[in-house]
Amino acid sequence: MCPPSAFALSDADATAPVPGTETFVPSTDISRSVYKHAASLLSPAILNHSIRVYLYAKIIADHKKSAYAHDEKHDLLFAACLFHDIGTTSEYNGAQRFEVEGGDAAVKHLTGLGVSEEHAHEVWMAISLHTSAGIAERINELTTIVREAILFDFGRSQGNAEVLAKSRETFEGQFARLGIEKVLGDAVVGQAVKMPNKAPSASWPGVLYRAHLAEPEWDGINKAF
Repeated sequence: MCPPSAFALSDADATAPVPGTETFVPSTDISRSVYKHAASLLSPAILNHSIRVYLYAKIIADHKKSAYAHDEKHDLLFAACLFHDIGTTSEYNGAQRFEVEGGDAAVKHLTGLGVSEEHAHEVWMAISLHTSAGIAERINELTTIVREAILFDFGRSQGNAEVLAKSRETFEGQFARLGIEKVLGDAVVGQAVKMPNKAPSASWPGVLYRAHLAEPEWDGINKAF
């Protein structure tokens, strides 16, 4: 585990703008709206992570010749990736664990844009289950792709690692990590400190919360991350 100083952020890093933001957003009204909303709420580190997850997910979808690589299904892939951690924001800090709040936020946003309930529910599952190891991989194709992309961004690759590895340096150069492991872990735990019910014992938030309670003075990356 890295010491506390390893991912310390300067004030400049913490508020760094995201470079090249307009070049990767799919040219549809739905994806543009999703990006605008996510970018208005997510911290720079979590936004950059979400963008990288999308870029990896797009490669996976292309490699698998998935329907999610094209047209309206691609909007669903983009939304699932960009919104997968939006439940960590104050805007969506409701009573449920952050993954579920994020899924609910995505459904509300997408249905407001005219996306069918069936398609919005696909995004809900991909977001709500993205921390559920062994389940997300087997629910449907979208949950599998999103889960694989997230794991790869955190260096825990499963399938498609060789395909994705070629792009890691480029994506991290364009969208810097900015200490994402610490930022995301702290965001999840910060919500749980105020509302412990958001961190059920068997969940990923619960594991992070217990690690925090065991060593509340620790200021590095959460040891259970």
